[in-house]
Amino acid sequence: MRRGTGLALVFAGVLATGAATGAWGEGVQPVAGSNEGAAGSVPASAHFGGDGARAAHGKAGGTHDDGRAPDGHAEAEELVSRSGDRWSAAYTAREYEGLKQTLDGEYVGIGISVRRERGPRATLSVTVARVLPGSPADRAGIRRGDRLVAVDGEGVAERPVTDVVARLRGSAGKGRDAKPAEPGSSVELRLDRDGVHRTEKLKRERLTADAVTVGPTAGGATRIKVSSFTKGSARQIHRAVAEEVPDGGGILLDLRGNAGGLVSEAVEAASAFLDGGLVATYEENGTQRALYADGGPGGSAHAVRASSGGSAAHPLVVLVDSGTMSAAELLTGALQDRGRAVVVGSRTFGKGSVQMPRKLSDGSVAELTVGHYETPSGRTLDGEGITPDLSVATSGNAAERARTVLSGLQPRP
Repeated sequence: MRRGTGLALVFAGVLATGAATGAWGEGVQPVAGSNEGAAGSVPASAHFGGDGARAAHGKAGGTHDDGRAPDGHAEAEELVSRSGDRWSAAYTAREYEGLKQTLDGEYVGIGISVRRERGPRATLSVTVARVLPGSPADRAGIRRGDRLVAVDGEGVAERPVTDVVARLRGSAGKGRDAKPAEPGSSVELRLDRDGVHRTEKLKRERLTADAVTVGPTAGGATRIKVSSFTKGSARQIHRAVAEEVPDGGGILLDLRGNAGGLVSEAVEAASAFLDGGLVATYEENGTQRALYADGGPGGSAHAVRASSGGSAAHPLVVLVDSGTMSAAELLTGALQDRGRAVVVGSRTFGKGSVQMPRKLSDGSVAELTVGHYETPSGRTLDGEGITPDLSVATSGNAAERARTVLSGLQPRP
């Protein structure tokens, strides 16, 4: 087993969010349940918006009547169709640029996530699933649950959600020449709230949606909530452990609703809790590789480290649910297998495949599965997920149970 160098591999975290929940956003925040970070039960066979296996374009609006893929991504659609893989995805140049911005944790937009919903008589609608605090949408009074009727005068009910998000972000040009809109550009939204229609014209801004939030718990421990593994999220986790967790204090690592993200960030995050060693192995086109948390070629070095005494000085509980996917499962599996954390919650989603993007001549991008990863003990998670050490039904209060477990792990005064 040799150390892998493919740390820029992208787990289709944003894709997985859409597949599990039908919700896509302009920024990094996945929407996976009725309240923040709490996902409902998601069957492993769920597909994007219930409209088909290819997440980038479901049946609604996926192709023109003559069979041509819209906006110049015919090559990617063909590759994905031939692959027969549910996790592969086709993107237009504009959509993939938006995905890269999402993984970078910074984007130009108005600050909303949207969800495809199926109403009475199988009618489709697009609703606002989340509003970023302080964003243009928030200041305009747009709220979760508002129905999005049209963007710039064009109806969106029958459009793929990825297309709706691309319209919200805006772009100049098509195909390989497509570029996201600049800050200050305008977008007009037609909305419906309880039968009352309104129109809002908003100016896009450069927004940053923090993937990591930190705060105290009722039991005195520190809760580190990670919504996705976007660029810079591992640095935030390291800083939280080093600067905001008291010596010997417990950590509640909340990965509920975390749809994954960048492998490199998940490995760096693991190094905040593990004193080196193996995080995961994976197969890339038949070659076995390994990822380490010790800063070697297969792991990652990080400038920000935990406080003296090592991160192992902090008792750790990981909180998961059926919306915990991909890179988040990689991290959870490593911490569980290495005996570093107690895992509490419900079985995770079970996405253990690795995708790599392939740019094609028409400017489109096909994101294709190249292999599957395993935990340090050799567990394959694809389709299986992670079984918590302490299982809590989705209707139960998993967070409260996790705090109880953590209080028992913390040293007594």
